[in-house]
Amino acid sequence: MPTYVTTPIYYVNAMPHLGHAYTTIVADVYSRFRRLCGDDVRFQTGTDEHGEKIAEAAAKAGETPREYVDRIAATFRETWPLLSIQPDYIIRTTDADHVKTVQDILQQVYDKGDIYFSEYSGLYCKGCERFLTEKELVDGKCPDHQVEPKAITEQNYFFRMSKYQDWLIDHINSNPEFITPERYRNEVLSFLSEPLEDLCISRPTARLTWGIPLPFDQNFVTYVWFDALINYLTGLGYPDGPDFATYWAGAEHVIAKDILKPHAIFWPTMLRAMEIEPYKRLHVHGYWNVDATKMSKSIGNVVRPKELVDAYGVDTVRYFVLREMSFGLDSSFSGDAILARHNSDLANDLGNLFSRSLTMIDKYAAGRVPERDSATLLTPDDRELMSAVSAMVVQYCENMDAFKFHKALQAVWEVISLLNRYIVTNAPWELAKDDRLADRLHTVLYFLAESLWKITLALGPIMPATAEKMAAALGMWEQFAAAVIEDVQEWGEIPAGTVIDKGAQLFPRVDKKEAASAPVAAKPQGEKAAKAPKKPKSDQEPEPALGEGLISFDQFKAVELRVAEIVAAEKVAKSDRLLKLTVNAPEPRTIVAGIAQHYSPEALIGQRVIIVANLKPAKLMGIPSQGMVLAGKELLADGTEKLVVTTVAGDVAVGSRVA
Repeated sequence: MPTYVTTPIYYVNAMPHLGHAYTTIVADVYSRFRRLCGDDVRFQTGTDEHGEKIAEAAAKAGETPREYVDRIAATFRETWPLLSIQPDYIIRTTDADHVKTVQDILQQVYDKGDIYFSEYSGLYCKGCERFLTEKELVDGKCPDHQVEPKAITEQNYFFRMSKYQDWLIDHINSNPEFITPERYRNEVLSFLSEPLEDLCISRPTARLTWGIPLPFDQNFVTYVWFDALINYLTGLGYPDGPDFATYWAGAEHVIAKDILKPHAIFWPTMLRAMEIEPYKRLHVHGYWNVDATKMSKSIGNVVRPKELVDAYGVDTVRYFVLREMSFGLDSSFSGDAILARHNSDLANDLGNLFSRSLTMIDKYAAGRVPERDSATLLTPDDRELMSAVSAMVVQYCENMDAFKFHKALQAVWEVISLLNRYIVTNAPWELAKDDRLADRLHTVLYFLAESLWKITLALGPIMPATAEKMAAALGMWEQFAAAVIEDVQEWGEIPAGTVIDKGAQLFPRVDKKEAASAPVAAKPQGEKAAKAPKKPKSDQEPEPALGEGLISFDQFKAVELRVAEIVAAEKVAKSDRLLKLTVNAPEPRTIVAGIAQHYSPEALIGQRVIIVANLKPAKLMGIPSQGMVLAGKELLADGTEKLVVTTVAGDVAVGSRVA
């Protein structure tokens, strides 16, 4: 099923902070989850680059608006790879195609009669860049910027938003999941219980020139929200691009609660005026607080994503924000809280479980996943574990789909806790002392490996780097790249004899004294920044010390690398990532490779590549795969990754062994 996941486009009047990071991590995690479900997913983020605050910030920095937005937009683009965020498209509102789309839509709505010219007097908040109603004020002030709005009278163009009020109320009532969580749906309906005013959609060039000119009056530029919201259409090539036809019906927007009104009221009514079906779902989250105060770039108490990653590692940051915040409610950030999650949940619970399980398989089963003894009756412990894992899958999927990420993770950690108890209860080290208990020992080790594989898949969307390490250590790398969540529901996914690799520790503990110097919030200008502690290597490609994560020459010799020629290639049905390759090495064999997003089938025909020829066969999407094609992973300038198949430069005979 096609799914279109978006973040709001971030206003570039300041640098990225944890609030931006959280929204984008959520969208990335949800995108990865939907792909794990087998969906065709498009994930978009971007930057909002017009308006008064941008012009002000540029002037303050001594730059032109264009110079300023180019510089700040680049910092957002550079932040996403640090957080393992992989959008399919990053849009900017200064892009030429977006400017054209906005002007085309303005002209369309104007020609329809839904835009008119009038004079308006109201309370204008410069921080919000919009007029506020008396009902929105708290003690006479804007609740977000804590300043009194200014009363101004101005001639402008207006969108007949009130015309669509009754339709919007009916649509929200008829579609309970249109705005989630429910508290925000109720908030919007409460606002709509009062007469809806028309929306001012222009600013006179006499006071603002940094914006998209109205196509029907060059003396005005477009109000920043009317401009910004249209990015969701521009990114799909509206109106006649194939991506718009494919993905728009599955559009799901992820936003913070401070921009609820534009997304829940402005945007649906604009779409209605354009005769476009509204988005599918709007997901609204709360604020991150620091010292009981909303984290805000305007206040200055921000937490910077890079500093957190440097201190704790990217997967710890991703895990922490999803586990700590109940989506929709506010949450508090502190260095103590993230340190506790890292050392307790990740290092102690998950890390120790994974390490001790693979160590026992290595020690008691010669480093291979043993075969479960089918002749032996399952014990109550076995049945409890199987039942718990099955329940975990159901709860995980339901909660991930409902944006209850903390509950999805709770379900996973319940199984992690159960596995730790399972080890203690069954004591493999004691079973290993009696040859007569070998079948029971192998069954216990099998259940450990299989359960860890299911946990690996569940953690993939949340902690991708960690899940990749786990999959590789379990000997399931190729299966991991192509897995769908349905695989978790079956037992027997890891073939008996699969070679495991103990590998490096997943989450080294972080010392409290070392973490104490980690920055919690940005320092005010003029203060010396806190020194960040040494970065743990848990969530990045490790740089092992001698003897850590290294293999012996004999282990390397066991891997048979051969030159193969691709003679046929085709896409695998129901998968946007897999290609079915027929290779000669020199005998024909089939290999299923996760490179469909990087190569068309026809581009691979005739290529001489390097394959792992002695890899145990596995089934991917029902197709037997007899090997692995080697490829390098290249990080592109836009933050996305590209797989480059390893080819042979010289004229080497097909089937030659790589020495």
